[in-house]
Amino acid sequence: MQGKKNNSMVKRIVDVCMTILLLCLMACQVTGEQAHEWIGMGMTVLVIVHQILNRKWYGAVFKGRYTAYRVLSTAVNILLLLSFMLTAFSGMSMSGYAVPFMYGLTDVALARKMHLSMSHWSFVLMGLHLGLHVPVMAAKWKLSDRRKSLISVIFCGIAGIGLFLFLRNGMPDYLLFRVLFAFLDYEKPAASVFLENILMLLFWAFVGAQGALLFRKSYGKENEKKNPLLPAVLVMAAVILGLVLGLLRGI
Repeated sequence: MQGKKNNSMVKRIVDVCMTILLLCLMACQVTGEQAHEWIGMGMTVLVIVHQILNRKWYGAVFKGRYTAYRVLSTAVNILLLLSFMLTAFSGMSMSGYAVPFMYGLTDVALARKMHLSMSHWSFVLMGLHLGLHVPVMAAKWKLSDRRKSLISVIFCGIAGIGLFLFLRNGMPDYLLFRVLFAFLDYEKPAASVFLENILMLLFWAFVGAQGALLFRKSYGKENEKKNPLLPAVLVMAAVILGLVLGLLRGI
């Protein structure tokens, strides 16, 4: 029992470290190119450690019944791993500091485009992945329904701001392979860069959390089925807020 608790704690520490490194990787204009590469190597090591710690999960992929929630979480986990792998491979193929001997492993122009897109997909999927764990963690807090609703509304507003920043910073273009280079503001204060990245990540975490609640309620007990569509309404509200802010700012 103690070993299981310790393993769970290690997993959470690794998740926290991965999230911090991801935010640093998304702030390349703050860290600089050389540090960016070494942080990327650290992230690669943590991803490998994460997979080792979750090896039992892979052994159970083809076992048991698949609920809607399990389908969602499995798809996000597998896609996240693939995006991390492609991000690492393409990054190493352009490396000039950490692993320069791997430079040119694939066409550099292709690697640059792949790295830009896959790193942003990793960012989105990491947010969803973190959000999917929120309902399980929140259940241990035993909050009243009123407090849960208040917290959900607050994070709905924060998520809306995060979506606005996501659109304003041109992230959809990176996801869809529309550009070769990231357009970074090197004059923006480091605190602002990290704050914006956190807010954008929170939008996707909010979507993941509400998605988990929606799918969990679809097969929960009767007393867990109060307002079953509320998570969908909250996500729609956050999206509408983000789009309205974008329209007001001329995006």
